[in-house]
Amino acid sequence: MSGLLLNGMRHSLRLSQVGALGILPGGALEQRRFRKHWKPEFRWLRSKKVIKIKIPNLNEKPGDLTEDEMKSRLRERGLLPPRPWMERPFYISCTGGIFEPYVPPEGDGKMSSITKEGAKQKFEFIEKKSKSMMALRKIRNFEEDFDPPVFCKEAEQIYIKIHELMAQKEKYKIREFVTERAYPEIMHNVRDKTIHWKFLKSLDYPRLVHARCTDMISKDNIYAQVTVRFHTQQLLAIYDRFGRLLHGSEILAKDVLEYVVFERHMSHEYGTWRLHEKIIPDWMPPKEPGPVTYRVDDTPPPALEPTQEEATDEI
Repeated sequence: MSGLLLNGMRHSLRLSQVGALGILPGGALEQRRFRKHWKPEFRWLRSKKVIKIKIPNLNEKPGDLTEDEMKSRLRERGLLPPRPWMERPFYISCTGGIFEPYVPPEGDGKMSSITKEGAKQKFEFIEKKSKSMMALRKIRNFEEDFDPPVFCKEAEQIYIKIHELMAQKEKYKIREFVTERAYPEIMHNVRDKTIHWKFLKSLDYPRLVHARCTDMISKDNIYAQVTVRFHTQQLLAIYDRFGRLLHGSEILAKDVLEYVVFERHMSHEYGTWRLHEKIIPDWMPPKEPGPVTYRVDDTPPPALEPTQEEATDEI
């Protein structure tokens, strides 16, 4: 009985193998692959595991396509047609200079208002005040609580903070208080130098003497510049990279009269007042440049060999 069962199992295995492989007419075996899953219950889910993508034709050249074919290709890929021009956004945070600069009167800070020259300066200041008042009115359209006396106190704090950062060479922190126009000049002036600066006191209250507004590119893009007069007492000493004194003194105080221009981008919601430039009048005599120091080599230069003409002259 067991022998019959074994023979039946062998016979069934042979039949299954023949059914899987197949028999050709010549008696050769043909391999067959059954692609049907043995459990068709999750057929729909198994079909979702494979994503069919359309491979683009890489040999297709855009120059060979017509205009309608190009539009259909772009529509298939969800792309917009290219534009014939290139546009890049840019942001102008400050102006490139001073528009309508203030001209300081000659002898300012030395003449009394009782004298003839001082009275003349007062009259010229009142004459130029009308344009400044119109500019202040435009500034108040963007900054309602703008008050010149209060702003002058804030400008004085900005002025002191900038000079302290210059002495410390804080090249990142100082960007919050100066414009992009003044930043490279400041960094160039403090390079390879040691600066000792100290603010002592104000000899006169800071005063707003000039205000102007201008637009750039469009009428809504407004920039405002105000000029503040500072008459202060300071200590300044500048040393070169070898520790030699170039300018000033650490014990001798000097009276300093400066006209500083502050600028703000009024159309910018988060714009702030920053130092833009200092006005140097034309009538001021030029300052003597600081002595340039350099390293001297102690070794003497090599002796030059005599030329052929010199040798013949000696003979």
